[in-house]
Amino acid sequence: MFDVLADRPLVALTGAGLSTDSGIPDYRGPGSPDRTPMTYQEFVTGEDAQRRYWARSHVGWARMAHAAPNAGHRALAALEGAGVLHGLITQNVDGLHSDAGHRAVIDLHGRIDTVVCLGCTRRTPRAALQERFAALNPGFADAAVEIRPDGDAELDPALVDGFELAWCTACGGVLKPDVVFFGENVPRDRVTRAYALVDAMAPSGGALLVAGSSLTVMSGLRFVRHAHKLGVPVVIVNRGTTRGDEFATVLVDAGCSDVLPALVTAAA
Repeated sequence: MFDVLADRPLVALTGAGLSTDSGIPDYRGPGSPDRTPMTYQEFVTGEDAQRRYWARSHVGWARMAHAAPNAGHRALAALEGAGVLHGLITQNVDGLHSDAGHRAVIDLHGRIDTVVCLGCTRRTPRAALQERFAALNPGFADAAVEIRPDGDAELDPALVDGFELAWCTACGGVLKPDVVFFGENVPRDRVTRAYALVDAMAPSGGALLVAGSSLTVMSGLRFVRHAHKLGVPVVIVNRGTTRGDEFATVLVDAGCSDVLPALVTAAA
């Protein structure tokens, strides 16, 4: 891995496996239980689905908000600071790259710490919505649950039925976390900017570093395929196999927190 990446500019593509050492579980990593996240199509069917989502997410957020960047996040931020990492594309919605000090991140799937109104498109901080939910549902966030990668949580359906929803304070519309749900498309401008980062690696002799992604969904895999097509080396660091293994120049089956700090040392 170090031989391939030595003296090359890098672009990183990160996934949920990078954040597992911060206490945020992975949907698809080794040993992960089967989970079926709510789709956009289900969310917009009405209040029952929205109540299920927000009740679980309200509880999950209370714990997810305390997650902190781990050694893998900090290593990538250090590589950016050293001028080695020229761009970062993340499939994660947890905001931990920004917390680690990254100045320029393409949040491919959005950010869980922001809320958008489906009516007027107004965006507001998630923390403000949490306060409103807490006032409407006192004590609800104290439920003992299992947290999911998107800040959702496993919750007894009986608890969900009594959860009070909150609506947009500007227009009364439906509120949704400002993330790309399953069944939604990634906004075109984000995709275009991400492709541009990968494109820039070809003439500069750079490489694409994939960290903690199984590349199961096309939103991330397409950039690996694109890099391979351009002749840009692809290094994948992930626990277990990925859908992009056939396009990789080097595969490292290991945790990001174990491997990425060594890249910082090698680049020093």
